[in-house]
Amino acid sequence: MAKVSKRMKEMEAKLPKTKAPIPLAEAVSLLKQFNVRKFDQTVEISMRLGVDPKMADQIVRGSVVLPNGIGKSLRVAVFAKGEKAEEATAAGADFVGAADLAEKIKGGWLDFDVCIASPDMMGMVGPLGRVLGPRGLMPSPRAGTVTPDIAKTVKEYKAGKVEFRNDKGGIVHAVVGKISFDEAKLQENVQAFIQYVISLKPASIKGVYVKSISLSATMSPGINVQIS
Repeated sequence: MAKVSKRMKEMEAKLPKTKAPIPLAEAVSLLKQFNVRKFDQTVEISMRLGVDPKMADQIVRGSVVLPNGIGKSLRVAVFAKGEKAEEATAAGADFVGAADLAEKIKGGWLDFDVCIASPDMMGMVGPLGRVLGPRGLMPSPRAGTVTPDIAKTVKEYKAGKVEFRNDKGGIVHAVVGKISFDEAKLQENVQAFIQYVISLKPASIKGVYVKSISLSATMSPGINVQIS
C-alpha cells in the first residue's frame, strides 16, 4: 500500500469531513490553500458523465477556449502550404510544413502539443494516423483541428484552447488553469468548461448526464464540486 505523505495528510484534513460536494467558489478557495509546492501546479477538472462509452452517439468530445487561458503556451504544429502556411506562421504557429513535416513525424519527432491541418493537406496527414492517433494529436474536423481558418485556430490554441474526450469510464478530464491564478479567473475557467460540456449532452441520454465533478491540482487531493 502506498504511503501517504505528511503534506498530503494535511491537505486531506482540510477537505469536508463528509466528502460531500461543495459550491464551486468554495472549492476553488480550498484548492488555493493547497498551493504549497515550489512549482506552479496545473489545475485539472474531472467530470464523470452518465454516458455509455461504447455507444458512438454518446461520445462527448470537443474543444473550448477558456476565458483566462491555461497558463501554458502550447506548441502548435501546422500542415499547410502557400498562403495558409504564411497565415499559420503569422498567427504564432511553432512548426509549419507539408511533406517535410510529415517525414519528420514519420521519423519519430513529436515535439508539439497540438497538430492542425488545412483540409487540402489531409491526404498527406491521413497516413500519419498510426503515429498521431494514439497520442491524441491527429487533426480532426470534429475537434476543429482540420480547418480552412488556420490563423484563427492557431491563435485559439496559443491563447489556451483545450481539447477533451470522455475516456472508457465515461470521464472527461481537462486542464483548466494554474493554481497561481486568482480565484475569480480560475472559477471563471472552470465554470466555462462545465457549461460547455453540459451543452454537449447527447440526445440519446435519458438519465443523469453529469454524475460528479472533481477539481484538483497536480499534487493535491480531489475536491468534490456541486453540480449546478
